[in-house]
Amino acid sequence: MPSTFALVGKLTREYLLPPNGSPRLDSPGGDLLYAAGGLAVWDQSIALISKVNQEYPREWVNDLNERGLDTNGIYFDPENNNADLRSFIAYTDVNDRSNSNAVSHFARRGMTFPKALLGYQPQDGTIKDLRETDPLSPTARFVPKKYREIQFIHLCPFDFTSQSQMVNLFKGGSNQLISLDPASGYMKPTFWRDLRVVLQGVDAFIPSEDEMRSLFWGESHDLWEMAQRISEHGPQIIVIKRGSLGQFVYDAAAKRRYEVPAYSARLADPTGAGDAFCGGFLAGYQRTNDPLMAALHGNVSASLKIEGIGAFATLEAMPGLAEARLHALKELAREV
Repeated sequence: MPSTFALVGKLTREYLLPPNGSPRLDSPGGDLLYAAGGLAVWDQSIALISKVNQEYPREWVNDLNERGLDTNGIYFDPENNNADLRSFIAYTDVNDRSNSNAVSHFARRGMTFPKALLGYQPQDGTIKDLRETDPLSPTARFVPKKYREIQFIHLCPFDFTSQSQMVNLFKGGSNQLISLDPASGYMKPTFWRDLRVVLQGVDAFIPSEDEMRSLFWGESHDLWEMAQRISEHGPQIIVIKRGSLGQFVYDAAAKRRYEVPAYSARLADPTGAGDAFCGGFLAGYQRTNDPLMAALHGNVSASLKIEGIGAFATLEAMPGLAEARLHALKELAREV
């Protein structure tokens, strides 16, 4: 029996200095895990698709299996052992996130710099050529054949070429829904023509507000106008993630627009909240076939994520809390 959902994204060895609480040094991270944590709030029938090198701890994959997730799509590439799986994230306050100057962040907190982070350099997010691929991005040719019939697919941010190949791999399946969270590096006016081609195979497009404004820089300041422009090239659902302001949801087929406020939650660590939203969105759409309800599910997943540290902090909530938040949030969403 195939999984109901497939999540495609990168895995990392995460070094995290959260706004509050203890640091997490060399722990499982990456967009893929945070999306899985958001989805697993509602449904754990999840296949994970990723690529790692031999340096990735296999016990971490075993832990995912023990959670009931299907890890047959995690490919251990024997040829990329020089690729750096490490990621570093530090917060100077809740809204100020940094991926660089790791030494100074540890010094500021009076902490010993971990030897395992020596030589770490953050990835350069600038893109000059869309054909450039990241050696640790998931690769379409390693996706198990049995996954190709999975109905609900979400692509986390990774390089444009690899995302394009994944869209081509899955699109054309009967009744499939593909959601895509773009990588910020290619959300620029110069790449708009290429992006439009990929969007033809995408059903739900889920960028951040900053990414959307970057894509339409110099053309428009109106987020609703941007959403409509995107919808003309394929996706009939556009959700713009706005951090603490919640989300804008554009349902192109019904020509309806909604504002959803962020659920008010006690903030421990915002890392991965956008990914958790995307996972929850996919679960909500499978449950309801309704874009607004899907966004409400995602919003609740994000609220549970920021209250804890780690990708699966979402699953530590009291039983019934997610459904209670969903009910409360439904009353706060408004059509505009």
